[in-house]
Amino acid sequence: MRVGVDVGGTNTDAVLVDAGRVVASVKRLTTADVSEGIREAIAVLLSESGVPATEIDSVMIGTTHFTNAFVQAVGLARVAAIRIGFPAARSIPPFAAWSPMLRDAVRGPIAMIAGGFQFDGRTISPLDEPALRIMARRIADEGITEVAVVSIFAQVNAEHEQSAAAILMDEIPGISVTLSSEVGRTGLIERENAAIMNASLRPLANHVARAFGHALHSLGIDAPFFVSQNDGTLMSAAHMQRYPVLTFAAGPTNSLRGAYFLTGNADALVADIGGTTCDIGVLVGGFPRQSSMHVDIGGIRTNFRMPDILSLGLGGGSRVRSNGDTVTVGPDSVGYRIANEALVFGGNTLTATDLCVAGGYGDIGDRSAVERLDRTMVERGVVEMHRLLADGLDRMKSSRASMPLILVGGGSVLITRALHGISDMIRPPDAGVANAVGAAIGQVSGSVDRIYNCDQAGRDDAIADAKARATEAAISAGADAATIVITEVDDLPLQYLPGGARRIVCRAVGDLANLGSSLRKDAANG
Repeated sequence: MRVGVDVGGTNTDAVLVDAGRVVASVKRLTTADVSEGIREAIAVLLSESGVPATEIDSVMIGTTHFTNAFVQAVGLARVAAIRIGFPAARSIPPFAAWSPMLRDAVRGPIAMIAGGFQFDGRTISPLDEPALRIMARRIADEGITEVAVVSIFAQVNAEHEQSAAAILMDEIPGISVTLSSEVGRTGLIERENAAIMNASLRPLANHVARAFGHALHSLGIDAPFFVSQNDGTLMSAAHMQRYPVLTFAAGPTNSLRGAYFLTGNADALVADIGGTTCDIGVLVGGFPRQSSMHVDIGGIRTNFRMPDILSLGLGGGSRVRSNGDTVTVGPDSVGYRIANEALVFGGNTLTATDLCVAGGYGDIGDRSAVERLDRTMVERGVVEMHRLLADGLDRMKSSRASMPLILVGGGSVLITRALHGISDMIRPPDAGVANAVGAAIGQVSGSVDRIYNCDQAGRDDAIADAKARATEAAISAGADAATIVITEVDDLPLQYLPGGARRIVCRAVGDLANLGSSLRKDAANG
């Protein structure tokens, strides 16, 4: 049996999944201490289901812990940034576009040294090892324990990054080094930012891993736990400690994967409506469509893989305002205070949930509290909620053809009417905890984003190499080699580079190695 947990801004959801079905589920308000909230949710889940802790094979956790920590600059480590590529890459220094708050919290010593590669793997200049050793002594003198290393075209050849890491660890035993080639994609500044972010979160990741482990141990669960990452797959606790930045979009990703599991519909729009926001994504082959654009986190431009998600200010706690003939819904919300502030819960704030109950299609709280609301105002508010969602769905569609829509999340009850461009509206059982279901069913992935010179190596050989590298990365992350399939191959010619250059992005996905038999059993029964 597997336990899936998703920690959101409003609720912490937990589910128990066995043999391809949801056995039990609970929903609890998120607590300031995330680990304690997870422990409490799982304790209630086991108590209500009657399943002993010893029957749990694994626990999968999706958390926004690291996203919140970074955006709020809480618990971050100072990071030394080393850029290999001088003098070609000196025009924009590290941390150049960071906000003052994040720069003050994270910025450590900076060095730009000679080295790096051309797009086709040729050396720009040898790695300046003496300069690197001088920088290492400076890092040690300042008491810095986290280093981010980025090299020009490290996605083609990571040799200089790896050599730099070896030198740093030789000069400063125990130092923690993040290589940009392991967390980011093509694009020097964005990849450097991703590496610095990751390095700044590593000490916190160690603390979180220990806290999660202690929380589970206190419940008598000795099974391994895994963490959801941005592409809808899982990574081990040890992998999360090395790459915490890869968990940034776990919440909406879990919801999309859960929607796929609960409906079996591999290609559809998904709207996850919670207490504060509505996240809209697209399922392609059962996985979230990935964003092809650079992503801003806390105002910082990055390029690690993220799902293509549109967030709207529409949720069960969205504030409703009426001004003459106009009724607005959101974007602000009472959030987790809905249990005290919404009219149907005895509060004084008109929310989207109140409109749902007053409109006669929601059975939540005390219906008598909204019976005297103006019926015209209620109708206009309900129409506005549906208009907001319909506009968001149109923005996410890639064609005019109608598509099915899967509604999940606790706020999915807000939407009941037909929407333009939607062929079928599906609200599956357990829709309210789809995010935790998505965490529970997670698999393991490996991906590659490289530039190949196809004048030297043919296109077919380049794609084969990318598939092999992605498969190797998936196995390294804990996947069972026998279950791995290639789920994504993007092959893009680069017109601005000579020599038949092509950018190839490839992803491999497989079952967790230590749970393979269980997952295959679930698939067979599900």
